[in-house]
Amino acid sequence: MFRSSLAAVIVSSLGIASLGAPVAYAAGPSGLIAHRAVYDLELKDATDRSGIAGMFGRMVYEFNGSDCTGFTTNFRFVTQIDTGDTTRLSDQQTTTFEDLAKRTFRFETKSYTDDQLDKDVRGAAADDQKGIKVDLTQPKPRQLELIQSRFPTEHMLDIIHNAKLGKNFFEAQVFDGSDDGDKPLLATTVVGKSETPATDDPDADKAGAFAKTPFWPVTVAYFNEKSKGDAIPVYRMSFKLYENGITRDLTMDYGDFVLTGKLSKLEVLDAKACQ
Repeated sequence: MFRSSLAAVIVSSLGIASLGAPVAYAAGPSGLIAHRAVYDLELKDATDRSGIAGMFGRMVYEFNGSDCTGFTTNFRFVTQIDTGDTTRLSDQQTTTFEDLAKRTFRFETKSYTDDQLDKDVRGAAADDQKGIKVDLTQPKPRQLELIQSRFPTEHMLDIIHNAKLGKNFFEAQVFDGSDDGDKPLLATTVVGKSETPATDDPDADKAGAFAKTPFWPVTVAYFNEKSKGDAIPVYRMSFKLYENGITRDLTMDYGDFVLTGKLSKLEVLDAKACQ
């Protein structure tokens, strides 16, 4: 009962209404569609060093916009962490905007623990031909010149492009404004062959109109920019990816603990076509 009640509180706090099955949709030239996905999170594994006895929560990912106007992502990741002695509520809220044509990217991330603000990172990045220029406004103003990097939506499109070509491995520097917003990460991506959902696929039925649509199994490992040799990734994420950018059956490996994210609700959003 306690578990169900907390999950309901998390959903309510996110402002999520009851989401129906996907309806007809229109994708732009990129092939990506506007959507809102809700994932139920559970602890899969944790080392003794992590100090985590239990963990669960919810993640909401909203992707909106179009190829001509740019894409906005609203992301919220809420978990309750049980250490055995105490519990705490972790809440990360991220908003980004990415213009594919102009190669500009804006980001803002706020992190809370038990409703107390821990971190507020804001800034913008843009292609300056030699690399990317980052202007941070929070936690303190500063400017950075970083190596050439892909922004998140560009990287997603790269994954889909390589998947279609049958290229199962590639690397890229990716800047998403995470952590302190001052460095890119080296992303190594492995893409499996296209598959059709099996009858025991854990959350395929929640994908509505896409329940029987082929997907690619994808794993992306993120390393510090200057990692060499047998470096340990900062984190690793596996998921099932549809051609339209929707993902499900997530596994998030942070080293000392691993979370799973099962798609529980999906809504295709109305998006204005490019004029």
